[in-house]
Amino acid sequence: HNGIGDFDQRVRGGDRRELLEIHIIKMFVNDFLRLGKEGYKKIHTACYETAQHIAYEIDSIGPFQVIYSGAMDAGIPAVCWKLRDGAEPAYSLYDLADRLRARGWQVPAYSLPANCEEVVIQRVLVRHGVSRDLGSLLIDDFRQALDYFEKHPVQTPLSSEEASGSIIDL
Repeated sequence: HNGIGDFDQRVRGGDRRELLEIHIIKMFVNDFLRLGKEGYKKIHTACYETAQHIAYEIDSIGPFQVIYSGAMDAGIPAVCWKLRDGAEPAYSLYDLADRLRARGWQVPAYSLPANCEEVVIQRVLVRHGVSRDLGSLLIDDFRQALDYFEKHPVQTPLSSEEASGSIIDL
């Protein structure tokens, strides 16, 4: 057992993984067929630009280190971050995910697979329809969550077992 299955269960929904992947592929193909090459490129470029905007803002606030910034030549339009090495805020990324969930956002936190399970990350996937303005609203709520933790320190940070909600993309 290599832990990958456990990671898959936490991140992608386990048995539903193949159905989700098929759905995502169909969505991209349908977008391409409906919009043509130029329209498809325009929409997905906007997604990457929004992801990069979110990454820049997250990297500039709090004790966060962006691991993946949504670079178009490096992967998908997404952002992934962790707590900076040596940072010891009075909250966990699970607490932050929970606070953002209270504001209507679904920004999951989860530990990495075997041999890295002590590293907890959060991530945002930027899909068609997530504008730069919406990304800015997320950042505003992100800052409000950090302000909340400063004014109302977390007595005992949430663990992965205590964190609530399912993992669904933005």
